[in-house]
Amino acid sequence: MENGQNGQNGKNNLPEPKVIPEKIKRKFLFVGWESLSGDLAWQISKEGHEVKVSIKSEADKDVYDGFLDKVGDWKEFVDWADVIIFDDIGFGDVADELRKKGKLVVGGSEYTDKLEKDREFGQSEMKRVGMLTLPHWDFTDYDSALKFIEENPGRYVYKPSGFTPSDSKGLLFLGKDDDGKDIHEIIRSNKKVLQTRVKEMQLQKFVQGVEIAVGAFFNGNDFIYPINVNFEHKKLFPGDIGPFTGEMGTLMYWSGPNTIFRMTLDRMKEDIKKSGYVGYIDINCIANGRGIYPLEFTARFGYPTISIQMEGIISEWGEFMHSIAKGENFDLKTKKGFQIGVVCATPPWPYSDKSEASIYHDLSIIFKKPNLEGIHLGDIKLVDGSWRIAGVMGYDLIVTGNGVTVEDARKQAYGRIDNILLQNMFYRTDIGLGWYEDSDKLQTWGYLY
Repeated sequence: MENGQNGQNGKNNLPEPKVIPEKIKRKFLFVGWESLSGDLAWQISKEGHEVKVSIKSEADKDVYDGFLDKVGDWKEFVDWADVIIFDDIGFGDVADELRKKGKLVVGGSEYTDKLEKDREFGQSEMKRVGMLTLPHWDFTDYDSALKFIEENPGRYVYKPSGFTPSDSKGLLFLGKDDDGKDIHEIIRSNKKVLQTRVKEMQLQKFVQGVEIAVGAFFNGNDFIYPINVNFEHKKLFPGDIGPFTGEMGTLMYWSGPNTIFRMTLDRMKEDIKKSGYVGYIDINCIANGRGIYPLEFTARFGYPTISIQMEGIISEWGEFMHSIAKGENFDLKTKKGFQIGVVCATPPWPYSDKSEASIYHDLSIIFKKPNLEGIHLGDIKLVDGSWRIAGVMGYDLIVTGNGVTVEDARKQAYGRIDNILLQNMFYRTDIGLGWYEDSDKLQTWGYLY
């Protein structure tokens, strides 16, 4: 027998080389009302796929310039796309029709759109499947709401309902007075302004507890595991002070199905399946020793949730989106530990003020060291290799970090923020700090198992 050869076939005694198939490049079309999902689109493009983005808002016309291929009428590219991604509610009926025609779609359905934008319907569906729900009352007439509070003193939360532009969603107000006088005064003194911006509103009974959300991706047939457990920080300033924003930062981790999931989102599985919905869906809750009270659905990607999920998901996003759009199960690979995301903004965030925005528009974002790990796109454009502020909102960057402990994740995220130079940039410094107390309560109540 010759040295290095197999005596039977004369071939080298080595394994056959593994043939690695060339990566399939797919075409993704992102469709939205505003500049929301560019960070996900950018990630998928960096994975080697073709990506086109259509944004309706004129105010966002320069957002993502230099990063992404932006197009006008998205309907002209339906046949071009392998996967169409709707990044907001309001497209559900269109998504349903495209699926019927055989297109692969990630995003809303008429049913799931209604779950989010019609709070009364969302709460009635929660109640129907056996979830605990808080007493709530819906109004389209503000005088009727004022009369209701006068006749039914109590502590309430004022929530915009219906299809509300993102810059008006922050008008949510959490009452502190046990007789509702603060909510009454807010509505009475701002009635004329509120009536023009928020056509539908809901008063919900206030309950004390830990605010926690559970969400999962859905492939049209079933949830994709693991689930996502997250804790939002909605107010502008550290310590939960100031106006409500869309979101200033989030702590999250990935988990197997737990008690909160089984008592809330999992109960919606058959109805979500029946609707044909594909994408991420989330229920925000208040939990205390008496029970879990679901507050509202998010039947779309969350922002900045989706960017923070990129910190925790190891799998390639293009393949993931294509797979769930086809209705396939997917082995979603996630990191252990915790992920933190911090919104870094400049004025006029969280408001829309064109004159204030013009002061910051086109300013450069400087990175002291050429390290962009954990840096995610807000309303940003790329000009001659320089990252610059775009749009009119001042929602500039999402900076993320990961760690075995919450403190590890915080150190990484805030360390990455220290690498950024941007005039008058502001952000919350306390993202994730509530975990230490909240987790003790949730563990004691048995909700995280």
